[in-house]
Amino acid sequence: MTSLPANRALTPHPEHPAPAVAGIAVAVAAHGSGGLQLDYHLAGDLAALRLPSPAAPVAPDRLWAHTCFEVFLRRGGEAYREYNFSPSGQWAGYAFAAYRQRLENVTLPAPHLEWQVAEGSLNLRVALPAEALPAGDGELHLALTSVVELADGAPGQLSYWALAHPAGKADFHHRDGFALAVPLALPDL
Repeated sequence: MTSLPANRALTPHPEHPAPAVAGIAVAVAAHGSGGLQLDYHLAGDLAALRLPSPAAPVAPDRLWAHTCFEVFLRRGGEAYREYNFSPSGQWAGYAFAAYRQRLENVTLPAPHLEWQVAEGSLNLRVALPAEALPAGDGELHLALTSVVELADGAPGQLSYWALAHPAGKADFHHRDGFALAVPLALPDL
């Protein structure tokens, strides 16, 4: 178990490198009353990446098919949640009963996103309220991930970054990817 705040570097999946990306790091900290703050930092040649244009912040599907930062969260058991954050300002949240078994008609609380683009860096600060985190007792397990779409290939040429990659193909939903355990208690709601 890791105490907060925690800083972690993501690594690319060996079958999907992105030479234009010097690195991706995520800082994790407690936020508010039982919430979570994530600070993503991508360093590299942004001109070599496909970054979505700004759009109204809504919760569309398939953000993960383009450049985005992500977090998967679980507390014991098989159920987990997934959040995707696009440089467009859009976000998506999903609830799963078990591995890739998505629960329909579940609306997750909105995160607060602050994007910053600078020469050679893309930064995002995410504030997830306590209600966005999975219910349950015990430590919170996180899979910190990112998808990077490359500009020098066909649309959809992706590089997959994670704190931990399970053996085989890139799979952010795999239980072995939930590699960061933090002692984050939920307040009584």
